[in-house]
Amino acid sequence: MLSESARMSTAHEAGFRIQEPNSKQRSIKVIALDPSSAVLVDQIAKDGWSGASFFTSLSFATQKNPDSASDGSVQAWLNDLAGRALDLMSEVSTCDFVVVVTCAGEDARAVTIIADACALYHKSLVSLVVPQEGMSEQDVEISLKHLRPHSRMLVVAQGIDYIEVMLSALRAG
Repeated sequence: MLSESARMSTAHEAGFRIQEPNSKQRSIKVIALDPSSAVLVDQIAKDGWSGASFFTSLSFATQKNPDSASDGSVQAWLNDLAGRALDLMSEVSTCDFVVVVTCAGEDARAVTIIADACALYHKSLVSLVVPQEGMSEQDVEISLKHLRPHSRMLVVAQGIDYIEVMLSALRAG
């Protein structure tokens, strides 16, 4: 009697194997939350990722509604590497994942707007905190505190190489 491994290696069993890759490339939006991480995102984008779009800043505009008692609505814009402003909601609605990058100790509170967009469109938010040289554990904790409530995956990334490996693991191409 053949073992299970030997039986699965036979020509007969090979006919049942799926010949296609088990996963497809994903569409990922990579967003820098601060000026320091924008430099990292810009460097990573130069590697030519076919499944990822990179954004180096987030800006907001408020629209007043004169017929309403409320203060109005907030429109969020992402600035891509070419300097174009693109609508955050449109970008999030068309992707599989959103990855935000922040450097330790920087202000990461803008993640709440991105997290709301991800929740609206049922997208996973992956957050990467990059400690800079000379940063303390307390600086890392400050950044983690802002990201933790919103992130499906929260990682302290040890530099650009780690971010690139993470994007590859998420199948950004």
